[in-house]
Amino acid sequence: MSIVPLEHATFVGLTGDKEALLDDLHRFGSLEIIPLGSGTDSSAEVGPSSDAREALKFLLTSPQRRRQVSDHTLFNAVEVEQKALELQSRIQTLEAERDDLLQRIAVAKPFGKFEFSPLEQMGNLRLWFYAVPHNQMSDLKPVAETNGDEQQLAWEIAERDQRFCYVVVISHQEPQNMPVPRARIGSRSPTELARRLEEVELGIEDAQAERAFLTRWCLLFAKSLTELEDAAARANAAQQTYDSDRLFALEAWVPQEHVEELAQYSQTKGYLFESRPPSPEENPPTLMRNTPNMEAGEDLVNFYMTPGYSTWDPSSIVCVSFAIFFAMILADAGYAAVLGLGLLFFWRKLGKPTAADDITAHGVDEEGNPADQQPSAGQRFRPMMLMIVVFSLVYGVLVGSYFGISPPPDSLFGRLHVLDINNSPLMMGVSILVGGLHLVLANLMNARRFADWRDGLAAIGWAAAVGGGLLYAAGSLIPAVTFLKSIGIGMALVGLIAVVGFTAWHERPLKRLGHGLFALTRISGAFGDILSYLRLFALGLASASLATAFNDMAAGIYGGLPRLGLLFALLVLTFGHALNLLLGVSSGVIHGLRLNVIEFFNWGLSDEGRRFTPFRRKGGSLWK
Repeated sequence: MSIVPLEHATFVGLTGDKEALLDDLHRFGSLEIIPLGSGTDSSAEVGPSSDAREALKFLLTSPQRRRQVSDHTLFNAVEVEQKALELQSRIQTLEAERDDLLQRIAVAKPFGKFEFSPLEQMGNLRLWFYAVPHNQMSDLKPVAETNGDEQQLAWEIAERDQRFCYVVVISHQEPQNMPVPRARIGSRSPTELARRLEEVELGIEDAQAERAFLTRWCLLFAKSLTELEDAAARANAAQQTYDSDRLFALEAWVPQEHVEELAQYSQTKGYLFESRPPSPEENPPTLMRNTPNMEAGEDLVNFYMTPGYSTWDPSSIVCVSFAIFFAMILADAGYAAVLGLGLLFFWRKLGKPTAADDITAHGVDEEGNPADQQPSAGQRFRPMMLMIVVFSLVYGVLVGSYFGISPPPDSLFGRLHVLDINNSPLMMGVSILVGGLHLVLANLMNARRFADWRDGLAAIGWAAAVGGGLLYAAGSLIPAVTFLKSIGIGMALVGLIAVVGFTAWHERPLKRLGHGLFALTRISGAFGDILSYLRLFALGLASASLATAFNDMAAGIYGGLPRLGLLFALLVLTFGHALNLLLGVSSGVIHGLRLNVIEFFNWGLSDEGRRFTPFRRKGGSLWK
């Protein structure tokens, strides 16, 4: 587990060589371009957009579809994408206008058939329409309109129904103090609205026909998605360079291990290349690298936040601790066995790679229909899910719970039953021990990231303070090791002194002391965070109690009903344990993540960053 060190690289070359450099870097795929805010590149205006998948989705959801064409000579991916996106925009515009027309026609219908005369013939008077409830007609009094001279408004009831009187007011301006807001009909008569509605619906039909015609290219278009998106990324990168009359410059973040390789490439191609480590003022992206077995932990970390470049990669610790917390919350070997069988059933399916050259990787099958594919993350999560099952089995055996049933004491599994989940003091102690060790580990890992050892002493002090508290608690609860109380007090005092002295060691003495004393206010936070791990015991006890309750309920039904008791008992067992398993899995995921991303990150990660996004081809690159 590590955050890959990056360097700030700069390429300078002749403008005529810019396209070749971008093509080579795109294929190499080992850097993230830093935008330099150059002018707009004309190639981006005519090239493919980054909405290729949106265009394909639009075609795949067409109500009508044509037979797929396989002849590449007749196919132009860029043209199909542009036409599909233009059709999508046109259909959305027409449908929005149709909805507006239908609404206006519905509003105008109660007023009957009418036409708007030109304003010149009306003496610049306008018609204003109101649907006034019968009980508010008494409020409709002649209202004075001030427009030079005061005069009374003229109004007439055009139609009536059981609820409203449909009133038309003649006025130069919209009348004020009316009992209800005016009806939004617009400047077109019902006849004109109906005529325009017909034109819009015909336009939608024509656009849908064009859409159906384009669906014949779905298969070929899906195969071209990678090329289209690569071309879009390539065109976007061309706008992120600095361009002068004859020269261009490109800056990027590059993994340190590739700097020498890029330097040799630049020397061969005739580019000026320089690289340097990030300056303290810069904020490089974070590139985390983990073994295949721990990559799922990286996904769990990024689900909540991306660690800052100057921090550390907690992926492996989060992956293992998440599995431990999940096991303690599930707290049943029988449930763990069910999860193991489910994982075994889906194991091969989860491990299927997604081939870049396979059409199904782009979301459609040979008929152009959406393909049901396992996400590529399946391979990344498979080792972590196996770890969860193994830890859950081991912990379930230790607490002696098999679908809520405890094994006989003289049996093999009975002898392995060393933790009594109903022993509240014991299980609370185990949970607090796990939480304390988790926070100690967070502080120790946080201290390791500093180049100057004095910067990490405050974190080491907190680790010693928490560890000392655990030793003091152990000495208080276990008579045989009371000497741990003295050791714990000493560790805690030394740790807190380190916190006071090194929280802001670079400041002047008085300010340093003030910062250190203020840091001690986190003692209550540390105490509360450790107590948060009691949820491991509480949720595990709740799962075990529910399992026992369902077993007792089934036994009572079986004993109370001589004939149908067995059937109803089996139904209760099946439904009850399925529900309990679902609750246990949900709790394990939610609270297992929470303890990592709230309590653990609170003490172990201080800075948030952003993920490294390489400029690379989706169809594959030289960099792995």
